[in-house]
Amino acid sequence: MGWTKAMLAIGLGCAGLHGLAMPAPAPAPRLYLMTESSPPISMLDGDRVVGSGAEKVAEIMARTGTDYRMELLPWKRAYLQVQRRGDACLFSTTRTPERETLFHWVGPTDEADWVLLGRADRSYKLHSLDDARKLRIGTYNGDARDAYLRERGFDVDPAPSDLLNADKLLADRIDLWAASLKRGNAALKRFDWAGKIVPVLTFNKVGVYLACNRAVPASLIARMNAAVEAMNRDGTMRRIDLKYEKWIDANQPQPKP
Repeated sequence: MGWTKAMLAIGLGCAGLHGLAMPAPAPAPRLYLMTESSPPISMLDGDRVVGSGAEKVAEIMARTGTDYRMELLPWKRAYLQVQRRGDACLFSTTRTPERETLFHWVGPTDEADWVLLGRADRSYKLHSLDDARKLRIGTYNGDARDAYLRERGFDVDPAPSDLLNADKLLADRIDLWAASLKRGNAALKRFDWAGKIVPVLTFNKVGVYLACNRAVPASLIARMNAAVEAMNRDGTMRRIDLKYEKWIDANQPQPKP
């Protein structure tokens, strides 16, 4: 074999090896996104999941070119699913030290205060969370606030829906309601509890995230976090929040004639 033919054969052989060493990239996974009913963060409009959190997450998917299906489920069921399914993510999930290694985290997509809410016609003298130790506190079953208070030995009374705690509070079945301030404020306005239920004590400040199963590729998590940073820089996050603040005002109960 001449020198030219030998070099050509080597070149073709290397090209073949190069082709074997660089397979086509695997397609990005189609994510199964879950959330709970928590207006105005996530709620149903017909068969579509909408809300400030849902819109932010949908924008993250759009910016990263990620296909997805979004579903609204009871929180406890969704929280179990996200740990079992390799393609699953859950929002809006509070990031706590206990949960840190369970998920990949995208966000924060929002921030919230954890607040003890009480009846407006009662006098509460709470200067710290420990002052509420003798009181019965309504929580949401499976929620981070429920776990937080249980771990610290508080007397909690969990409900299958967070909004049921308002009725329990007004009926004297609980002494306080442990709520997220954003969620609580929206509920107080929307369901005509303003003036009847009031914030008593803020006991924690948290960020909420899109929490993904650890099997979701780290490269995709990085791209989604980059999308969150871009949305904060270009004002998209704030624009969506303002949109749903207007939704809260538009959905307040009308005064009775």
